[in-house]
Amino acid sequence: MAERVTSEGVRTLDTVLERYGSTNRPQLRVADPDAVPTGEVVRLVVDDTEYRARIEADASGNAVLRGAFESPRLARTPGEGENHLRAWLQGLDLDYGRTVHLDVVTPDYKYGVRAPGERATYAATDAPDEGLASIARDLDG
Repeated sequence: MAERVTSEGVRTLDTVLERYGSTNRPQLRVADPDAVPTGEVVRLVVDDTEYRARIEADASGNAVLRGAFESPRLARTPGEGENHLRAWLQGLDLDYGRTVHLDVVTPDYKYGVRAPGERATYAATDAPDEGLASIARDLDG
């Protein structure tokens, strides 16, 4: 069984809730873009459920999270699956410009999001070794 960690016991990064695109969809801009692996698919815990998310770079080079999906393939092709991050953000009813916390559960591998003032508990999953991760990417690809 995986060890459990709380949001108080992990590094927390601030993100800013912003709008993007012509339809003003929500995104989370990471305040410290060097703290996350831009261009990679990571595990993202949203409301106690683990999904896959692609950390992207916007036109200005900022690291942003725009979705959380059921699989790595859907995270790479977001128009095909349900975006659980968007649904969660809309359910929070936060104003744009507000801070949302991004907890670093396992650096470069697993993160969690939580609303301001909330606490969370995560399963501390170790990242697979690079060889296994490469095989998994090839199978998903």
